[in-house]
Amino acid sequence: MDRARLAEYLRTRREALQPEDVGLPRGQRRRTRGLRREEVAVLSDMSIDYYSRLEQPRGPHPSEQMLGALARGLRLSLEERDHLFQLGGYATPRSGSSGHLNPGMLRIFDGLRDSAAQVVSHLGETMLQTRLAVALLGDASVHTGLARSMHYRWFTDPATRLIYPEEDRAEQGRLIVADLHASYTRDGKGSRASSIVDSLLDASPEFAGLWEGHPVAGTYCGPIRLQHPQVGLLELDCQRLVDPDQSQQLVVYTASPGTASYERLELLSVIGGQRIYESA
Repeated sequence: MDRARLAEYLRTRREALQPEDVGLPRGQRRRTRGLRREEVAVLSDMSIDYYSRLEQPRGPHPSEQMLGALARGLRLSLEERDHLFQLGGYATPRSGSSGHLNPGMLRIFDGLRDSAAQVVSHLGETMLQTRLAVALLGDASVHTGLARSMHYRWFTDPATRLIYPEEDRAEQGRLIVADLHASYTRDGKGSRASSIVDSLLDASPEFAGLWEGHPVAGTYCGPIRLQHPQVGLLELDCQRLVDPDQSQQLVVYTASPGTASYERLELLSVIGGQRIYESA
């Protein structure tokens, strides 16, 4: 690890970003060239002290996960991300292995901070969520290992299905298997998709039965119904922006204005993920 060059690289990337590039207000008293250190820390989900020590340079050796978070926070391109990993003393990540997000997709995401939006991988792994998406769908950052994939959780954790009305769950399961089947066909054996499929074939007879039917993915993101524990039934439209190069999708959930679902989504944006009622 080259601490001095890593620190210099972080500083130059920080100074090259403007607040508008990441959806932040410029303000009238900004004197810093580019972003402030504390802004990069927030964008990268780390403490201000930790990031400041990396730039000084007197910080610890950052993990690959930390470098991946910095790459997202600083809106690095793939080539810039690879250089960051090399300065940190790591090999260049394999495609799709570090959760890197396309900078253009991140810029669009930054403009959707008040919406129910999230970026997911082709394996159903949630990579980034807005506050409203967390309130609507739950905090995906708590999951690790294969459970990072919603496709995997659907067949191994019954709680994953509770947000869907019971009569919609069979079709949702079929769509998930079809989506995973497409990823497995593209990525092949030895891939992360293959690991998820092999584990599910052992763990879930339901998955195995659907898998044997070779389902073909159709319109995976269309109208959707969610039975939210706080605000009730939500009938939502789902749009997605697909980045085929990095196998990522920006997914946005909306409700038609004037409907009960629109009012409930608005209510959810106010109360966030907090509980309305105390447990009995």
